[in-house]
Formats: sequence, C-alpha cells, structure tokens
Amino acid sequence: MLAISTASIDQLTVKQHFWKYAIPSIAAMLVSGLYQIIDGIFVGHYVGFEGLAGINMAWPIICCVVGVGMMIGMGAGSLLSITRGEKKPLEGQKVLSHAIVLIGIMSIASAIFIHFFGETLLLLQAADGQSFIMASDYIEVFAYGAFFTTAATAMPLLVRNDEQPGFATMLLMIGAVMNIALDYLLIAVYPLGLTGAAIATLISQAIVMLLGFYYFFSRKANTRFKFSYKDIKFKQLQKILVLGSSSLIMFMYFSFIIALHNFLFMQYGSAVHVAAFAIVGYVATTFYLLAEGIAGGMQPPVSYYYGAKQILQIKQTVKLTVKVVAILGVFTVLFINIFPNFVIGFFSNHDNALMAETLIGMRLHLFALVLDGFIFIATMYFMAVNQGNKSLFISMANMAIQIPFLLTLPNLIGVNGIWLSVPLSNVALCLILTPLILSENKRINELHN
Repeated sequence: MLAISTASIDQLTVKQHFWKYAIPSIAAMLVSGLYQIIDGIFVGHYVGFEGLAGINMAWPIICCVVGVGMMIGMGAGSLLSITRGEKKPLEGQKVLSHAIVLIGIMSIASAIFIHFFGETLLLLQAADGQSFIMASDYIEVFAYGAFFTTAATAMPLLVRNDEQPGFATMLLMIGAVMNIALDYLLIAVYPLGLTGAAIATLISQAIVMLLGFYYFFSRKANTRFKFSYKDIKFKQLQKILVLGSSSLIMFMYFSFIIALHNFLFMQYGSAVHVAAFAIVGYVATTFYLLAEGIAGGMQPPVSYYYGAKQILQIKQTVKLTVKVVAILGVFTVLFINIFPNFVIGFFSNHDNALMAETLIGMRLHLFALVLDGFIFIATMYFMAVNQGNKSLFISMANMAIQIPFLLTLPNLIGVNGIWLSVPLSNVALCLILTPLILSENKRINELHN
C-alpha cells in the first residue's frame, strides 16, 4: 500500500500536490476554528459584552492546551510524512505510538495546570465582576476535559499526514456541526452561559477524538496503530516535542499577547474594549485559520520532497503558498474596511458602544494582516524540512518583539496604541527574518548540488 501511495505522489504536479493538501487543510483549520468563533457568536448575542470579555480572558488559558495538541500533532505529523517519503512504514508506526503516549502525558499536565493556576491567570488579566465569574466557569470545565482538547487537536493532524486529508477534514466537520447544535442547546435554549459553551465544545472534541483513534485501528489507515512499550524511547518523544515546539510556542504567543491586551484594555479602557478586542480577534482568527490552513497544506508536500531530495519542487511549493496567502491577506483587509458593519453584526448588533469601538479596532489592528500569513509560512516551512530550531526561533521572536511595542505605545497614545502594537511589531519582525530566509535559500541550493 505504501509503495502505491508514494508512487502516486511522484506522478502529481507541484500544484496538484499542494492543493491536494491545502484544500482539506484550509477546510480543517476553518472547521476547527469554528469552535471558538461559534462560541463567540452565541455568547455575543445571548450573553452580551461581559460574556465576550469573559471568554476572551479565558481563551489564553485554553489556547495553551490547544497548543499542546498542535505541538504533538505537527511534530509527529511532520516525522510521519518524512518516513513516508523515505519509504519506512515501520518507523511511521513508531512515530504514531510516541504521539499517543505524549497526548496522554501532556493532557494530564495541562489539566493540573488549569485547575490550580487558572483563576490566578484570569486575575493577572485584571478580570473582575461578571466577566471573571463567567471566565472561571469556562476554564473549570476545560480542566476536566483537557484530554479531549489535546487529542482532538492532534488526531486530525496525524490522520492528515497519513495521506488521508479528506478524512481529517471530515472529523473536524463532524465536531463543528456538533458544536453548533450543542451551543444552541446549551446557550440559547438552556441559558447555561459560558459553562454551556465549554461543555458543548468538549463533547464535540470527544467525538473527534474517538473517530480519530478509530481511524488508526481501521483498514483505511496507511499507518496502523501498533503499540508496544518496548518501542517507546525518550529521545523519540523529545524529538517530536522539539520539532513541534514552534506550534506550542506560537499558541503560547497568542495566549500571552491576548492576555496582555486584555490587561492593557482593562487599564486604559473597560470591559467593552476587551469585548471589542474579542470580536476583532474572531475576525483576525478567520484569516489566521485560512493562512495556517494554506501553510499547513504546504507542510506534507514539502516534507515529502525534502525526504526525497526534490529541491526544485520545494521551492515551487513555497512560492505558490506565498502567492496564495498574499492575495488572501489583501482581500481580507479590503473587505473588512469596505463592509465593517456586516462583519461586526455577526457578533453584536444591539450595543452601539461596542460596535463603535470594534470598528476602530478592526481598522487599526488588522491593516498589516498579510504579514501574519508570511510568518506562518516561514514557521511551517522550517518545521517541514526538519529544522525545528529555526521554527522555534521564529515563534519565540514573534512573541518577544510584541512586548516593547505593547509596553510603549499605550503610554504614548492610549487605547489606539494597544490596537497598533501587533501590526507594527509584525513589520519589524519580517525585516529581522529576511537574512534567515536568504540563508535557508542558500542551504537548499547546496543540498541540490
């Protein structure tokens, strides 16, 4: 089966190979992101701005759990694709076994962390009143379901890199449809607020997890799950974590930046500004999911080409990815500036103060959105070619460079300085990354020779 599958890959053009993974990857990212966005839509309409503020303060904590799942899924998934390119199916089975072990260990650690430090992290964001109470209820539910969140994030990535992107997308679509139905039931019909939103998400994730495990035991799997304690090696666990660590760092970066924004908005504004930031975040997340889906679709072909030493195909795939993300970024910025009320109306249409602040935030915070897409591509590329240290550097630099802007601009121009900090720091980061990209181009050319 493996020989047939890799032979069919070799017969695809670069564009065909890219879109074979990019389309399901985009769909998968959008569907997975619907968990957060759908929660925001229901909370915005049925709970109000305090609920939006609460869920935005809870999200940095939950985001770290999702990041753990991404770390395992991307790290093990990249190795799985490389073993397929090298035509080593037994090594692929070992990669899968190590990924399952990590899901168990890391989800337990995540649950303990949320239970003991969750409320402290909310207080550090200056959460208070009803927003604090709602956020506490939300994260407490996730403390009991961290295993579902971790596994439901990692499993579709592993399925995708097992040459089944369509099935991976189907998993996430099932989870998203369940989440929509349960959100309506537990927020609109039974007014359970943010607790209902958390329960809805966890039930949906549990279903995705179970279907993902089922796949790797089924005949449909190219890499069948075959576990043996004797095959578990600490170095292999470490390799998966290091290779996928840039994904965790990226999610920790998002968590940190969202938390710092929340704190600053509470200091220079109010809970209305935090709620506006939540809506702007949902809009930005839609682009991030598309851009990450495109970059994620690039990863399996590039990993395969790297394993097969097909350097020209790597370059062509990366150029195509950059072009698609650039077009998407420009279109997104134009759309939100031309039709702002249409976009904001998805989350709130009855609070004039919230809508006015959200409009300002969208225009200031999202003007350099395309640069986020380029950063995603760079991070994913280095992961795909087994250069996890460079992916980690980009992710850490992305986090570190935000801090001076966020600590300086609000003191100078107040709330608008908070909105402008991220886009201006992204401009600075892209300038810093230019020499690294040029150096990698030289390295790839030398491999070809």
